Amino acid sequence: MNDAITLEIFKSLFSSIAEEMGAVLGRTGFSPNIKERQDYSCALFDGEGRMVAQAAHLPVHLGSMPASVAAAIDHVDLGPGDIAILNDPFLGGTHLPDITLVAPVHAGTRLIGYVANRAHHADVGGASPGSMPLSTELYQEGLIIPPVKLAEGGRIDEKLVTLLCRNVRTPEERRGDLEAQIACAGVGSRRLVEVAEKYGLDEIGHEMQRLIDYSEAMTRDALRKIPDGAYSFEDVLDDDGLSNEPVRIQVRISIDGDTLTADFAGSAPASDGPVNAVLAVTESAVLYVVRCIAGEAVPANHGCMIPLTVLAPRGSIVNALPPHAVSAGNVETGQHIVDVLLGAMAQALPDRIPAASQGTMNNLAFGGRDPMRERPFAYYETIAGGMGARPGMPGISGIQTHMTNTLNTPVEALEFELPIRVREYAIRRGSGGHGRYAGGDGLRRSIEFLAETDFTVISDRRRRGPYGLAGGEAGSPGRNLLTRSGASRPRLLPSKARVALAPGDVVTVETPGGGGWGEA
Repeated sequence: MNDAITLEIFKSLFSSIAEEMGAVLGRTGFSPNIKERQDYSCALFDGEGRMVAQAAHLPVHLGSMPASVAAAIDHVDLGPGDIAILNDPFLGGTHLPDITLVAPVHAGTRLIGYVANRAHHADVGGASPGSMPLSTELYQEGLIIPPVKLAEGGRIDEKLVTLLCRNVRTPEERRGDLEAQIACAGVGSRRLVEVAEKYGLDEIGHEMQRLIDYSEAMTRDALRKIPDGAYSFEDVLDDDGLSNEPVRIQVRISIDGDTLTADFAGSAPASDGPVNAVLAVTESAVLYVVRCIAGEAVPANHGCMIPLTVLAPRGSIVNALPPHAVSAGNVETGQHIVDVLLGAMAQALPDRIPAASQGTMNNLAFGGRDPMRERPFAYYETIAGGMGARPGMPGISGIQTHMTNTLNTPVEALEFELPIRVREYAIRRGSGGHGRYAGGDGLRRSIEFLAETDFTVISDRRRRGPYGLAGGEAGSPGRNLLTRSGASRPRLLPSKARVALAPGDVVTVETPGGGGWGEA
């Protein structure tokens, strides 16, 4: 058989395993965050823990998941039928709600590779429902799980599951989502064994290496097409949630032939608030931007990472050390890292790079006790916004961009599961930046709360809109508004806030529009 055809067959086989894992996880998950928003990711790794294939899930998960697999391999002696579990951001994780399962796959006693999945759980304990608090240290954000065995020899450690569920606000939902992740790992393992039985272990290992080599070669070819040189850019987060001071993120990208170095020297020191990003998140953002430039024809695997070097000062906002708070570093700082990377690359590739998209995930986390169902509730979601305009095309309105790739949560699903009523969900017309090509518009989402609720919003781009490029104007900043029951006017909430809500209170989130491109 032609080598190119064989490679394509195995690329599709490996990717299909990850995609089927994702389908199983989405269909068996308990929480709206899993089954509706699909806030999860799945990937396949070789026997050395190098990523071979991934499903089309969340870039921030997939780019950082290799660190979780490496941590599991380093800290846990994994044999046939074992599963490792972890969420520690400083041992391969991103933030505590993202729980990762890693399972080795064996044919007899011989290791074939690993399957892994990561799912964002709507609550893992901590200081506030949804586990996205305005924290000052990691311990306030929820239950920390180092790499440990969730299953051994095919038998689940029920004592560990009980311990995990006892430390969260919604234990039945957490147990259900964990079981969905376990089922997902089981399907991935079985499919990889089937492929190995059909083609042989030596052939599987050979094709995994060929795929990695192929992606490396394609990535290097894409980098060679970028003019050599150094390109710098900086931007700021509104604040860290505890002070009003902006938080600087700075990068210098150096292109030298077929290699790229992203140096974040000059970025702010780690903050007192929760906007710190761990190194895995920063590396994930760099990989994402390079993959966007290289194009979707390049298989997403370890080979894409080989030509890349990431320099992030230890103890900085882009490489925080324990026990710094990190709950928002994954979702907010990760988006801004992408913005500064694209801003730098726009100097090298002005006819290819879009203006800034909304630059935030607009995180809502809330919970309390549902008086009608007589049970606790906890929920987490992100809200889409405007995409930046592109050279030759306007931005898209109301879309998840960059490091997030979750779906919209249907209003019907929200109102069925939670004591809330969605009063408005609409395009925020005119919020995209003006230019030859306009940025996409943001959204407006108004939620009325029907029970006493502990509510947290973690957002950004509330003081400064997403930047435009080539003379295009910035998009409109977002706004967070609270209208108390019986009040005639709303009051403005900060970009990051925690408030106690009473029945009848309404929170409105207006998400940023994307930046414009080109002079009008």
